[in-house]
Amino acid sequence: MNTRLLPVLCLIAVLACHQASKDYSQVAEASESQVQRVEPLCWWTGMHTDLQLLVQGPQISEYDVAVEGNGLSVKKIQKAESPNYLFLDMEVKKPGDYFLVFSRGDESFKYPYSVLEREPGSRERESFTTADMIYLIMPDRFASAFSDNDAAWQGGEYFDGSARPWSVPETTDDVNRDDPVSRHGGDIQGMMNHLDYVAELGATAIWCTPLLLDNQSYESYHGYACADYYHIDPRFGDNSQYKTFVDMAHERGLKVIMDIVTNHCGTAHWWMADPPFSDWYHSAEPYIQMNALFSVYMDPHASVRDLERQESGWFVPSMADMNLDNPFLLKYFQQWAVWWTEYAGLDGLRVDTYPYNEPGPMSLWCKAVTDEYPNLNIVGECWDVNIPQLAYWQKDNPNKNGFNSNLPSIMDFPLESAIKTALCEDKVWWSEGMTRVYSIIAQDFAYQDLSNMMVFFANHDHARTGDVLRRDPARMKLAIALLATLRGIPQLYYGDEMMFLERKDKPGHDGAKRIDFPGGWEGDSVDLFSEEGRKGAKGLYESAADLHDYTATIFNWRKGCKAVQEGRTLHFLSRANFGPRNITDNTYAYFRYTDSDAVFVYINNTSEFRSLHWDHYREFVSGPVTGVDVVTGKSVTLQDGTTVAPKSALIVEFQR
Repeated sequence: MNTRLLPVLCLIAVLACHQASKDYSQVAEASESQVQRVEPLCWWTGMHTDLQLLVQGPQISEYDVAVEGNGLSVKKIQKAESPNYLFLDMEVKKPGDYFLVFSRGDESFKYPYSVLEREPGSRERESFTTADMIYLIMPDRFASAFSDNDAAWQGGEYFDGSARPWSVPETTDDVNRDDPVSRHGGDIQGMMNHLDYVAELGATAIWCTPLLLDNQSYESYHGYACADYYHIDPRFGDNSQYKTFVDMAHERGLKVIMDIVTNHCGTAHWWMADPPFSDWYHSAEPYIQMNALFSVYMDPHASVRDLERQESGWFVPSMADMNLDNPFLLKYFQQWAVWWTEYAGLDGLRVDTYPYNEPGPMSLWCKAVTDEYPNLNIVGECWDVNIPQLAYWQKDNPNKNGFNSNLPSIMDFPLESAIKTALCEDKVWWSEGMTRVYSIIAQDFAYQDLSNMMVFFANHDHARTGDVLRRDPARMKLAIALLATLRGIPQLYYGDEMMFLERKDKPGHDGAKRIDFPGGWEGDSVDLFSEEGRKGAKGLYESAADLHDYTATIFNWRKGCKAVQEGRTLHFLSRANFGPRNITDNTYAYFRYTDSDAVFVYINNTSEFRSLHWDHYREFVSGPVTGVDVVTGKSVTLQDGTTVAPKSALIVEFQR
């Protein structure tokens, strides 16, 4: 050892012992007027992610900070541009209840902070895969268990698992079920009350649209204008109740995926009046609307002007565009995703408006989250029907500009568009009808990881599929059959299993498409959560029981079918023998298969019976085969002359 360093090392040791032994017991706890926030709310031992605390309080930057206790310490204090923030880089050594001690001259106060012991196996948690069916719920429109949280919140305190109660701000957007853009009162307890319904439908995962506080004065029900990233909206419940919801879902074999938004927050967010840095979000003076031009990231001819507008423009005037180029904000969002995953026991994440973010920082965001949870799946909403542009956003795609998103999963918007368009076409030319679906699947060579494509035919941003498909239950069944048997991870939007339709009293707005689930509110005249209610439903819901049972049959079967979950695809398209008229027969056939098992799917999207020409498929199977009709459970022989009814799907499982 260099003997010249001994005095310095001894001094450091003395100072360290002095700090650790300093008595803070007489220091008073901080009032809310002194420390308004410390985020993340708590932390854990054994985390890969370094802890950086955001502290907010009046003139808090003027204070020095130490820790009462020996298992947590401050490594570095960093100031923001606003004097009302500090960012503290922490070293976590062991679990315990600690105090952050703030000192300025003779003034001192302390704030409690907890470090918990990480649960065994947390880092290795599994996530959603092709073995799952994801059921998408909009909580405000699903079910209401409590009426006392329906009115606008008048303020108060909720205990949320952190050391201190959370002061809930007043909210102004009240419940009015007659208004499609007001809150309707659905809550977390309402979802918990109907978890059995979701599990019995054949779903194995739940994706809820955002549940965090959205405090916009108008149209706050959807949750995409966050006002607090660490607290559940009190009109849904609180943090501990959300954690209970996840636990109850797990008990029923249901994974939970959290919907998060990194691109924007609501203008009612608490930091909008005083952000830590002037570049925390992109300026709205003058207001610039984003251009939804995702091509600027891979377009070799794109102008800087178009790129800047895509990255910095606001989604809508009520949603401020966040600037992830700010390293403190990026770190904040990385920790936030990790915190909710650890705190609530999440099984995956869905990222809203993914390409609206700055690509470089979001790549770092994905890497940070998956470094913490190597098996965690994250799906990004990349709303683009152009296949090369969509493929650009998936992890490890060989992009010519070298960009790697680190985003494991993407949503298959090209397939969604093709399915709904095809099922509405009866007399078609070569490129129409089921050829549209065939052509999308034929371009699978463009994707890096087919097992991480989320397939769907609708979500909360789309028109109701029942309306698109002309209120035809037969077409609806075809959509469900395709969803259950094509490659990828299927996602079903709540109510599509019974062909929910847009509200016709106030059509045209997204809120009218996000209808209340009948039976989810006390006093509803129809209860579609119950078998009795479905069987007795009339009018708009007279097909509810049949469609529900069809969906449940297929997706419960799918849970045990490796050929569909993991198998390869071989598909066939038939052309009608009508000479120069150049039309297809509007059917689509494919095999999903492993080395030992196979599933044959035949989609008859015509108004006539179709007979199989089994010789057409001889490259896969040389002669007739006998298997089980997935829908009826009966034995069926696939051979020449096997008939398929109009507007129906034949799904047969057999051993090779």
